[in-house]
Amino acid sequence: MSQINENKVRVIAFLVLLAVIAYLFTFSIIFPVLLILDFGLRSFDLGKYSPFARISDFLIQTFHLGSRPIYYPPKRFAARIGLIFSIAIFILHILNINTVVVSSVLGFFAALESLAGICAGCYVYNWLLPLWRNLK
Repeated sequence: MSQINENKVRVIAFLVLLAVIAYLFTFSIIFPVLLILDFGLRSFDLGKYSPFARISDFLIQTFHLGSRPIYYPPKRFAARIGLIFSIAIFILHILNINTVVVSSVLGFFAALESLAGICAGCYVYNWLLPLWRNLK
């Protein structure tokens, strides 16, 4: 799979943003667990099982948002960064260490993607790609 629907990615990012906001208001451990599950599935090409991807598919179909194909690997890389942030939030939460900064960073980048179509992880991917190619 080399392409993904940009509208789907942006709706998923909005759902991530909502989950982060809900966490920041409640500090319920369920939200980091949900984020780990969702990012984990999408990071390892199991997006068809992702709760946010399934909700996104429903919303795209309901609101007739259509499809705008974009290159998939940078989005998968960005999801892996989201997974790292979600794991960090979970661990900090378990250790009773303030998670506001890490959660806010994840929420900020989710907002950039969902509201402005700016994928910071994709920029990092494109910056690192030449380095990876030189290592091979």
